[in-house]
Amino acid sequence: MTAPIANAPPIANGGADERANHEVTAVKERIDGLRHEVARVYVGGAHAMDTMMVALLARGHVLLEGVPGVAKTTLVKAFAVSLGCSSRRIQFTPDLLPADITGTYVLSPRDGTFSLRAGPIFANVVLADEINRAPAKTQSALLEAMQERQVTIEGDRFELPLPFLVLATQNPIDLEGTYPLPEAQIDRFLVRVTMGYPNARDEALMLRMHGTEPPLARARLNVQDVATIQAIASRVHIDDDLCDYAVALTTFTRTHPRVALGASPRATLGLVQAAKAHAVLDGRAFVVPEDLRAVGVAVLAHRLVLLADIEADARAGEQIVQEAIAKVSYRRGIRTV
Repeated sequence: MTAPIANAPPIANGGADERANHEVTAVKERIDGLRHEVARVYVGGAHAMDTMMVALLARGHVLLEGVPGVAKTTLVKAFAVSLGCSSRRIQFTPDLLPADITGTYVLSPRDGTFSLRAGPIFANVVLADEINRAPAKTQSALLEAMQERQVTIEGDRFELPLPFLVLATQNPIDLEGTYPLPEAQIDRFLVRVTMGYPNARDEALMLRMHGTEPPLARARLNVQDVATIQAIASRVHIDDDLCDYAVALTTFTRTHPRVALGASPRATLGLVQAAKAHAVLDGRAFVVPEDLRAVGVAVLAHRLVLLADIEADARAGEQIVQEAIAKVSYRRGIRTV
């Protein structure tokens, strides 16, 4: 087993760049092990898994969307277990109340005092299953938690354990009994992963595995490991001209004729954070333009509010972001020594 990242040996006579490269190499090894562990349980393409790894390193939340039966819950449960952190699952239903998520004060009949009964939000990894089955009032219970890593109950503020990650699944909104997530809620998710049907080979493999004892995911990291790799990813270098490129990509969505509301500044920040994480997955301690392009659709497409005449097109947002990537050019800044 790989040695803990926090105890990685220093580089003799090495500078800051050598140390950063060493740290990123150590993180990549741990993430590859994490990916292998999840792949033991989840049968499907690597795209969804890789995007979740990006969100993990970038301290972001994940929204998985797909029709019922494509193993969304299987994937997030295996991912949560392999992190080795505390996890809780919330099954969203139309009658779920906000207090069922955050918790509430309850009266003790014995001594007549109130004590906090903490809800399932108090965990490192929260699995929000079928999040759009609950109405907006209940969905909003996650807003403060996802953005500020805290909850307010009866006027009292409580910090959530760190790291904190929400893995939410949802069915397409045209299915019966679903409520579309409001824009403010959507914007809290760093990435959206659209899960389609598996290819023929993966589905055949699933059939051969069915009826046998299913493999169980094992913890490959722990709370300290997750915090460490997130800190290393946040220190990945990004040039100023790449920040300008990220702003240009999001600005393109704000001026597009088919977009009613473009990507927010939070989306631009998320784009940079995700690009740093993608660089780590590629084994680099610095961001290149391809990192921003690679994560652009996952970070930006779900945040766009489209005009009514194209809103029903499920892929319209992705096409607009791909158009931005194709048309917005990257220009390297001129530096003087």
